[in-house]
Amino acid sequence: MSGHSKWHNIQKTKGAQDAKRASAFTKIAREMIVAVKEGGSGDPTNNNRLAAVITKAKAANMPNDNIKRTIEKALGSGDSSSFESMTYEGYGPSGVAVIVETMTDNRNRTASDVRHYFDKYGGKLGATGCVSWSFDKKGVIIFDNEEKELDEDSVMMAALDAGADDCVTDDDTFIVYTDPDAFQSVADALEKNYTFLSAQVEMVPQNFVKLTDEGDVKNMNKMLEMFEDNDDVQNVWHNWENEE
Repeated sequence: MSGHSKWHNIQKTKGAQDAKRASAFTKIAREMIVAVKEGGSGDPTNNNRLAAVITKAKAANMPNDNIKRTIEKALGSGDSSSFESMTYEGYGPSGVAVIVETMTDNRNRTASDVRHYFDKYGGKLGATGCVSWSFDKKGVIIFDNEEKELDEDSVMMAALDAGADDCVTDDDTFIVYTDPDAFQSVADALEKNYTFLSAQVEMVPQNFVKLTDEGDVKNMNKMLEMFEDNDDVQNVWHNWENEE
């Protein structure tokens, strides 16, 4: 697995979210509301899905007051919002595999938008399962070591002791991979000593594709930008090895 390429992809998405923090928080809040309603509890100790979203929110620097208000809103009888999760799969320019995870209150609108973005930028919306077979669902926890204060062996041992599958270094970051079911317990153990840059269950590509044509690179960037700007889109996973 190319950890460097994986973090590069995450950096790109994270940068876009940082530039539009309000939009990022809105998407996390929506995910939190669904987690509370489907899990039947606003207590993360009794709701694993909610616990995972809270971990994701904290890694994104979402204020605790926002998290508390969102959970209270979801528990309130006055909240009539109704969202459903929909996942779309397709191909970007030159066959780049793309998975788009959405949470929507209007599946027709969302499906139309997703299809439009694929078509407009040289891609194609595919059938369910057309690309997901080439991804692995993993818990991914990332924290930085820009100041070189962390010892690689110590971090590796801490991650493995917590139940992680693997821990790799990538320039100034550590990337911890877990089984999806073990994600929350590993995150809970590591957050006591480390500050996360990102923490969530992701679709991790088994291999990566490089784009050499400038037009394809431009279209891929535009497509990802459109997805990320859409309020219904929660996550976009792809296997483009972007080394810009």
